[in-house]
Amino acid sequence: MKDSKVSRKETVGKVLVYIKKYWFYLAVSIVAASVTVALTLYLPVLIGAAVDLIVGKGQVDFEGIFALIKKMTVVILITALSQWLMNICNNKLTYNIVRDVRNEAFKKIEILPLKYIDSHPYGEIVSRVIADADQFADGLLMGFTQFFTGVITIIGTLGFMLSVNVGITGVVVLITPLSFLVAGFIAKKTFTMFKLQSETRGEQTAFIDEMIGNSKVVRAFSHEDEALETFDEINDRLKDASLKAIFFSSITNPATRFVNNLVYAGVAITGAILAIRGGISVGRLTCFLSYANQYTKPFNEISGVVTELQNALACAARIFELIEEEARTPEPDNAYVLKDVDGSVELRNVCFSYVPDKKLIQNFNLAVKPGQRIAIVGPTGCGKTTVINLLMRFYDVDSGAICVSGHDIREVTRESLRKSYGMVLQETWLKTGTIRENIVMGKPDATNEEIIAAAKASHAHSFIKRLPDGYDTMITEDGENLSQGQKQLLCITRVMLCLPPMLILDEATSSIDTRTEVKIQNAFAAMMKGRTSFIVAHRLSTIKEADVILVMKDGNIVEQGDHESLLAKGGFYADLYNSQFARV
Repeated sequence: MKDSKVSRKETVGKVLVYIKKYWFYLAVSIVAASVTVALTLYLPVLIGAAVDLIVGKGQVDFEGIFALIKKMTVVILITALSQWLMNICNNKLTYNIVRDVRNEAFKKIEILPLKYIDSHPYGEIVSRVIADADQFADGLLMGFTQFFTGVITIIGTLGFMLSVNVGITGVVVLITPLSFLVAGFIAKKTFTMFKLQSETRGEQTAFIDEMIGNSKVVRAFSHEDEALETFDEINDRLKDASLKAIFFSSITNPATRFVNNLVYAGVAITGAILAIRGGISVGRLTCFLSYANQYTKPFNEISGVVTELQNALACAARIFELIEEEARTPEPDNAYVLKDVDGSVELRNVCFSYVPDKKLIQNFNLAVKPGQRIAIVGPTGCGKTTVINLLMRFYDVDSGAICVSGHDIREVTRESLRKSYGMVLQETWLKTGTIRENIVMGKPDATNEEIIAAAKASHAHSFIKRLPDGYDTMITEDGENLSQGQKQLLCITRVMLCLPPMLILDEATSSIDTRTEVKIQNAFAAMMKGRTSFIVAHRLSTIKEADVILVMKDGNIVEQGDHESLLAKGGFYADLYNSQFARV
């Protein structure tokens, strides 16, 4: 409980930092709330005065009553205007804060190290930025709207009641602490329960995202029943967490209502006795009963707000956890911008592991001359793609150094390093937008002629022209309305449009038919002339022309040379190559 209390306080402090930026809206909201409450509390005084003007039959002061009605009308209109202004300010305050929090969260996602993204379900991250932010907004809005007005109403009502009768006010004050005790107990219980609810909801979102994103695989392997069982299990845990959170939060209203009824009953009995004895007029008693009702009402609202705020703070805590995650290693202040890259790459005693206690790449050394074609081959899990991740600085080396054109890549800007590479992966990625927008990602200012020339070079032009709107055809997220081969052709077109000094081709033609592959290999051959190229391939027939073939096993280079010399050695490469062409 101590940890949750500290966490809750820390979260409130972080929220206050965001609120500080919009102090003007907060100040206007508090002033408007004060005016609203003051006039709302002034209204019973006018009503009580009007009641006292009705002494009995034939003894009604109509002139005085009409004057009071005019006053009441003005008071009601100003109250409505103040309440409208307060709501406007609260909405602006809340949604500006939530916008800022979401922006901070998304900015952090952009600079998080890939190891964080790789180790967390995408749906869980999405849940923090979307669902948790929405819950935070709802609680914050309710807090601003009802919490301030409730507190001001309680203080103001006590002041007005004291001005009417001190004795009856004393009865109210004596019973009041019970409401605070109830609200305090519930606040302690609900924070951890709402946090568990948010975490479980994030887990559920992640699972749904995973199942939808891989629905074809799920159906192909008839995994629907197992997926449903897993979903039911998560859903049951979410149900249990939600029920516990809602159970404690739902105690609030009846408990505080019970206390409120005690207050009202105490005021009514005490006031009636005083009225009988002539200590208070009927009009003033009416006014006091109205105050007693208004005094107790905020306790219901505040107690409801307290539980909602616990939910909001629990959700905010999860968002702040994401925002405060350690970002990738920052670039040096004097980071070098790579220009006129000659294509030379050197890896010196590089060591890297995804998990510290599980060694992967150890003392990796490689010197690549400008314009060389380097093929990287080896069994699955040997570290081929890891080398690519290190070259692009998606991950930083544990020790050693990688140099491009003589510069350690940790001392150059990531943007200039990555612009120096053209990358085509086995896993294609396309965004929602037109074909044209997807092609020009690396070169936004490309002309239509340049786009068409690149598409022709990659043999994508013919299928693009067959699409309903050609290059202006809209495609869905990740190009779901295109075949895998067509998506890969678009990714190749994207690189051919940029023509950077270095290329990385990681199984770049794995989803393309053999006939088109031959054409693209020829296009790649032309594109690779004079450019340093790193080619990762499982089909060894595609890398015969490489200048140097690196044969990797267990994170180390076990053989190195060209195709003919490696075959002549009769070693690991020869075994790999022959196994692909051996007759069964």
